[in-house]
Amino acid sequence: MEERLDRLLAHLGLGTRKEVGKLIRAGAVRVDGAVVRDRGFKLDPEAVLIELNGEPLRYARYFHVLLHKPAGVLTATRSESETTVLDLLPNALWRDDLKPVGRLDRDTEGLLLLTNHGELLHRLTHPRWKVAKVYLAELEVPLPPDARERFAAGIASFAPAELEVLAPQRARVTLREGKHRQVRRMFAALGAPVVYLRRERFGPLALEGLAPGEARPLLKGELAALYEAVKLEP
Repeated sequence: MEERLDRLLAHLGLGTRKEVGKLIRAGAVRVDGAVVRDRGFKLDPEAVLIELNGEPLRYARYFHVLLHKPAGVLTATRSESETTVLDLLPNALWRDDLKPVGRLDRDTEGLLLLTNHGELLHRLTHPRWKVAKVYLAELEVPLPPDARERFAAGIASFAPAELEVLAPQRARVTLREGKHRQVRRMFAALGAPVVYLRRERFGPLALEGLAPGEARPLLKGELAALYEAVKLEP
């Protein structure tokens, strides 16, 4: 599949379309050994060698990023007035076709996957695949004694969920659906509003090792496990 040269370089995290256009016009880019100064030049990135300032560029059609979303950041790709999850990515990880897999509300922090693989995104968010999502919640008041049983039976019109009570006002919950503000609404139905919420796991992916605002590409083993979870060929 052919792509414009400037769009491809932007996808690879080398800058905005305007910034990579300057690199192209300056003669910094070679395709199969020949300097290309036309930012609209069409090429198949899997069939040619692309170099920037003499260094070969590694191309991957599909890109997946694990982000520790901080509270106060929108799970969105663009906003004129607020910081979005894409704004947090360093240039090396930024691509303009990345999309968040599901949503974390503004006040929730934790694991968020971003990908440009449309079918993977669809399967990970479709109820059919029942991908588990694990959250740690701190609550305004102690949980009622029957909280675990009520979660297991289904509460506030949501599907049954697993609740692990860690302390009177601290719990871990595992869901296999992902409706709007679901965890907060479930705890509110128990009379125990959430004061802090963090997603710790999404399917086989875990948050460990990333501070709020940090991001990294998926590791090979993580990617294989993620594809296997939804029966998709890598």
